[in-house]
Amino acid sequence: MEFEEIVEKDFSGCISVVKNGVVIFQKSFGYADLSNKICNKLNTKFATASAGKVFVSVAILQLIENGKLSFDDNIGNLLDFDLNAIDKRITVKQLLCHTSGIPDYFDETIMSEYDELWRDYPNYKIRTSSDLVPLFIDKPMMYPTGDKFQYNNTGFVVLGLIIEKVTGQLFDKYLQKSVFEPCGMFDTGYYELDRLPKNCANSYIYDKQRDEYYTNIYSVDVKGTGAGGAFTTVSDIDKFWSNLLAGKFISHKMLEQMLSVQSSSKSEHYGYGIWLDKIKGNTYIPYFQGSDPGVSFISSFDTVNNISITVVSNFGCNVWNLRRNIISAINK
Repeated sequence: MEFEEIVEKDFSGCISVVKNGVVIFQKSFGYADLSNKICNKLNTKFATASAGKVFVSVAILQLIENGKLSFDDNIGNLLDFDLNAIDKRITVKQLLCHTSGIPDYFDETIMSEYDELWRDYPNYKIRTSSDLVPLFIDKPMMYPTGDKFQYNNTGFVVLGLIIEKVTGQLFDKYLQKSVFEPCGMFDTGYYELDRLPKNCANSYIYDKQRDEYYTNIYSVDVKGTGAGGAFTTVSDIDKFWSNLLAGKFISHKMLEQMLSVQSSSKSEHYGYGIWLDKIKGNTYIPYFQGSDPGVSFISSFDTVNNISITVVSNFGCNVWNLRRNIISAINK
């Protein structure tokens, strides 16, 4: 099976395809540092945008299973700052399912580009989840809480803040100890763009007018929050799937809930912090994904055929189409 034939020549990033626990294709493409022609490698750490929501979700579910939190706890009791017009009755479950109605600091239904956020509020100020609070705290509710499903970034920023309130640790430090390190994800973490560790890829945006690429350092949060922004490798994502599905993070009973439809619209289905692609009947393929300027990521696990596919790009390439082509190649 020649997977390389379906990878476009201008693709920059990494791909990993694992079937029945065996790697059947894993390769890096393009440059981590374009100016210095430093190639991407399999151990290159890539930004993943909203993909980090799945890690936050796992941490929240762990806290629930440990009796430190419940699905029905509301933000009015959990948070220690004035919520203004935000409904204090919003529950942890509604945040996990994108049904809270909480004002979204980046409403993807009306904003097309993430870098629009930083026209009036410098991105270098965003170094913790709480630094995003000023971007939504004075806004009205989007709709009555629990009324419908609508993807919401603020909801997961708040979940990150809840982790911090309950554990007394910054959310990313808690994830490091409770999710990443226990399964050997030593190349995964939340890093400041002006203090990136070694083996991190720069993320690039194409400037049509000047016909050149530039980095996204002024286009995204300088450090990830509960809404996303983790750096990781394709190998670490393979470890994450393996440990998640084996019940190493949360119990199999809780895992079943996480991978079951908890909210949906006409065309989209969502569990707890994870998307569900309906195949037929009650069969779904879980996946998580992310997109920022210069960043694109998707990882899925077909539990019926035991196949995981992870595609990440630091040039914002179309990883979704590439994943579909990989699936088609596997099914031939």
